[in-house]
This record gives sequence, C-alpha cells and structure tokens, in this order.
Amino acid sequence: MKNMVLKVQGMSCQHCVNSIEGALKEINVSGKVNLGDDSVEVTYDEDQVSLEKIEEVIEEQGYEVS
Repeated sequence: MKNMVLKVQGMSCQHCVNSIEGALKEINVSGKVNLGDDSVEVTYDEDQVSLEKIEEVIEEQGYEVS
C-alpha cells in the first residue's frame, strides 16, 4: 500500500469532504481530507489504481489537484 498527501484547491466545507472521500472510496482508495491545509491523504494499492486515476476522480468532483 502506498500513502501520499495531495494538495487540493477549492475545498471549503463538509460537503467537499464527503464528495471527495466518497468518490475515492468508490475506486477502493482510502482518503482523508484536511480542510485546514487543503490536502487529501490517500492510501491505495498501486497495482489496482494509479495516482493519475486518483487525481482524475478528485478533479471530477470539481476540485483542482496541484
């Protein structure tokens, strides 16, 4: 399992947290949003999902991964 922290812009409320964490869960990625520092900590299996896919799923929710 790989653990990584992504900087994500545009998050501001609990809806943002639920949106991102829910979308990540659908692709079997554990995600924990930290609104205080605009980040999402993800834990995932590199053999099952790519970092690019994780970023795409977050961006599909309307946020920008930097």
